[in-house]
Amino acid sequence: MASKEGKYNIKAISKMLGIQAGTLRAWERRYHIIEPVRNPAGHRLYSDEHVAILKWLIEKVNKGFTIGQAVDLFDKSNVLVESQEQTHHEDYSLKLSDDLLSALLSFQENKANQLLNQAFSLFSIDKVTIDILGTLLVKVGRMWENNEITVAHEHFVTSYLRTKIGTVFHGFPVDGFKPNVVAVCGPNETHELGLLIFTLFLRRKGYEVVYLGAGIPEEDLEVVVKEVDPKMFFTSCTMVTNLQATLKVVDHLKKKFPQLIIGAGGSAFDQFEDEKNFTYEKILVGRTRQDWEKWLKNNL
Repeated sequence: MASKEGKYNIKAISKMLGIQAGTLRAWERRYHIIEPVRNPAGHRLYSDEHVAILKWLIEKVNKGFTIGQAVDLFDKSNVLVESQEQTHHEDYSLKLSDDLLSALLSFQENKANQLLNQAFSLFSIDKVTIDILGTLLVKVGRMWENNEITVAHEHFVTSYLRTKIGTVFHGFPVDGFKPNVVAVCGPNETHELGLLIFTLFLRRKGYEVVYLGAGIPEEDLEVVVKEVDPKMFFTSCTMVTNLQATLKVVDHLKKKFPQLIIGAGGSAFDQFEDEKNFTYEKILVGRTRQDWEKWLKNNL
């Protein structure tokens, strides 16, 4: 049986479970699902039992439940099979992504901030950045490619997301035992948010990432790699017209730095011909967090 003795402070719990301290406080205040022990100084201390409960709740939230729904399930000891979960609950994260996109396309920044704050109060950082913002990013990209939104709309949404993701990015601690990483968009690429979300995933895991973004001259990359001496290099390409130039950079770096582990992603790689796909398949990191985890496991 899990111990009820308070032993973890809120900082330790936040790091252990990958959830913001503010989210934990909001859950406690709103749903009274757990009651941490208080030490003489009045600080929260969480027990192993609390950790087990929070892990269960986070698992449900990451599957798409709202925290309120997860608490109801816990209170009622209502264990549902996977098919029932998919049938009877609404994926609130998708709705939140749609609402956020609607606010941004209407240039309602204050409303977008409120929705994003709500997301961070209900879901883990990974869920918000990768699932909610990542989903929104894909939608915006498709809408722009299909001429469903103007350049002004695309720039506004991109600027907003870059700022918000960048704030989270720089807030993550770096694990000194993890290898260095350099990340840069392919030549002539202007869509950088996909790469930024991927590097956010790496930072979340403790990697030190030198994120260069878009607009870096090809001749500068060799200089950066020599100076940083990274173990991994990641690039992205969303426009098919830039794919050949991106592959040229990959080939050059592989030849110049044979020990460098190279990964690549972006919608342009979906257009690979079978022969070329086979040639470059080892560098393709995939689209989902599960793909990224698998790629890292296979290449490190």
